[in-house]
Amino acid sequence: MSISLKVAAGRKADRTAGPEPRLVGQSCPHDDAPGHVRGTTAFIDDLREPVGTVHVAPGFVEAGSGRIQAVDLEAVRRAAEMIAVLTAKDIPAANELSLGAGDQPVLAHDRILYHGQPVFAVVAASHRAARRAVRLARITLDAETPVATLAEAAAAGGEIAPSLCLRKGGDPDAALALAALKLEGSLTIGGPEHLYLETQTALAIPDHDGGLSVHCSTQHASHVGRVIARMLGIPEALVACECRRAGGAFGGKQTGATQWAALAALAAHVTGRPARCRLERSEDMVMTGKGHAAHVGWRVGADRGGRVVAVDVAMDLACGAAVDLSERVAEGALFHLDNAYFYPELRVLLRRLRTDCVPATAWRGTGAPHGMLVAEQLMDAVALSLKLDPLDVRKRNLYRVGRDVTPYGLPLSDNVALPLIEELERTADYRARRKAIAHHNYESEILKKGIALTPIKVGAAFTDQALNRAEVHMAIRQDGSVELRHGGAELGQGLNVKLAQIVADEFGLDLGRIVVRPASSTMLPGSGPTASSMTLDLNGTAARRAAETLKKRLIDHAAAVTGIDPRLIRLDRGTIVAGDHRSTFAALVDSAVRARLPLAAQGAYAMPKVSWDRQRGQGRPFLYFVYGAACSEVTVDTLTGEMRIDRVDILQDCGTSLNPEIDRGQVEGGFIQGVGWLTMEEIVRDESGRILTDGLAAYKVPLATTIPADFRVRLFTGRPNRETTVHGTKAVGEPPLMLALSVFSAITQAIAALKPGAVPALDVPATPEAVMRAVRRLRSGAGG
Repeated sequence: MSISLKVAAGRKADRTAGPEPRLVGQSCPHDDAPGHVRGTTAFIDDLREPVGTVHVAPGFVEAGSGRIQAVDLEAVRRAAEMIAVLTAKDIPAANELSLGAGDQPVLAHDRILYHGQPVFAVVAASHRAARRAVRLARITLDAETPVATLAEAAAAGGEIAPSLCLRKGGDPDAALALAALKLEGSLTIGGPEHLYLETQTALAIPDHDGGLSVHCSTQHASHVGRVIARMLGIPEALVACECRRAGGAFGGKQTGATQWAALAALAAHVTGRPARCRLERSEDMVMTGKGHAAHVGWRVGADRGGRVVAVDVAMDLACGAAVDLSERVAEGALFHLDNAYFYPELRVLLRRLRTDCVPATAWRGTGAPHGMLVAEQLMDAVALSLKLDPLDVRKRNLYRVGRDVTPYGLPLSDNVALPLIEELERTADYRARRKAIAHHNYESEILKKGIALTPIKVGAAFTDQALNRAEVHMAIRQDGSVELRHGGAELGQGLNVKLAQIVADEFGLDLGRIVVRPASSTMLPGSGPTASSMTLDLNGTAARRAAETLKKRLIDHAAAVTGIDPRLIRLDRGTIVAGDHRSTFAALVDSAVRARLPLAAQGAYAMPKVSWDRQRGQGRPFLYFVYGAACSEVTVDTLTGEMRIDRVDILQDCGTSLNPEIDRGQVEGGFIQGVGWLTMEEIVRDESGRILTDGLAAYKVPLATTIPADFRVRLFTGRPNRETTVHGTKAVGEPPLMLALSVFSAITQAIAALKPGAVPALDVPATPEAVMRAVRRLRSGAGG
């Protein structure tokens, strides 16, 4: 060995010690956990302000829509601590947030499209002064009657983008006409608030080269950097957008973070000083996009055994005043209308309707919850009408392995739905509990119970092919530590620790030797959004490839200086083992540096196989599917509409889990968030589209008391992902939200116990008021 590798030369290798246990598959603590517990973790608003930082507050007019007649900002300019007032005229280049649609200005200039749309921005010496000043503006509008609801949008026929259609089979109408059982119904789905803990926040710092460093709480740093560069008319290379961590997002910071970062950047550009823009909670709830509200009309035909023969669905999505991410959301709903079930005949028409409201955006699941909710309602309707066990109906309609294909032509080669369901059915003691619940409902006149076991099948990939890629940059420092930069945002989901586990395993190092740096639009300009549960799949594979490149470089170097076959050299426990010789990893790196070897590498990954033909409605929009199932038991008070979750059993498919405890945390959190969406989170607007539920006094979210006292979560093991994902893992961020559909189904069955054979008409969210409406309709004979 070379001089630098003689640290342990001549020492016999310890052949009794086995290889170090792999970090992949271990429940390593979240890297931010100590800081979270102590309250010392720094988010964007916690970053120390540079000297001279100014504060930005957006101003809007209290109206739904209309043409701007006059904007009087004189009182604003005279306000205390005032530095500047910004309007659309101060934007040097493109007054546009979108990257193609051209329908989202940074600041409105001639008309107001929705209540809460920024018209100007105040730049002041303090946050409070800026917020006080925006209230002094006087804006005159030629007000118009807004289209604020889905019903109004449907009547107006204003589609913001072309309709999407999906069809399978020959003639759904004929199949429905011949079906032994024919049912039809409708469903209203509320659009939820994201309610991330950290509100929209950005800090823009000008540099001496005419560029900007932007710290932003975002899911898509590259998008933010691109929009800011275009707005200011400067090269993208001069805008470095960075996100070390975001305090939650759930889709609301995929494009939603861009406007506030753009205002901070504009203020920094105009004043030449660092600028911070942070929304208060009420402002955030009024001015930022929500999940898509929807109205669904459906028809289903089935045989007497409960097997579905035909489905016809018409879904309208409320998209707000701009396209934003409505295409991805609509496609997500379209692709998941089958959930885990095979429909021989299917027709779906999905319309994206314009409303004069804040543009709707992505929400956890990107449309999949809408489609899967409809699928589960169809199963419940068929089962309740035929007085069959809903689980039997669900199992009867599952995709059959090796035989059935999805409506868009994709075979399910990885289908584990049936074994997973049957395992949960057994471990949750579903059959015995269902009998006990039937007895309880017979004895109890007011408190009715329901139990439901529902599956999920969630596709993993972006339908936009350009997003199915990732790049990372990796460098080994001379002390043997490894630095990784990737394009994903840490949103609390444990992305960074999982990536560190992957890299540490490749080099045989401790986790503490891997340093994961914040994502930056400058370092990795082509990175996509942290969304659709794809970030680990994409960045993890790219990181592993970069590590393999550098590892081979080091091993080849060790082979060259020792004369030992590289196949006999391995990295283990922070050492290099070459035959009977050992040396530290740091010594090997030092030797490689002296030999002038490059110790930095790019890792890239483009997801294979995925394709989607929008015109034909055929293709492979997903690389694989994630499966899972939940069994939920609830009690409903039919006099008040109140509901309690008594017990939940979950079995979630993660492929090979990289970090079981973090994955379990994602399952638990996703499920509870889904419960909030389905049972309590209700956005209320007035006739102008103004959001009335603009704070937590009015908008109800899950609390600790929402978590069932008996909450059992397990990971479905022994079935690694067959596709080319890193270590056979599967996406785990978004799929668990849809497990909460079991709660909605259980509530439906509890209400149905009042009138066997009837199908309750229950909308989302199933608040106590909504439950009571369903109960009254059922008792009056209008529910089924």
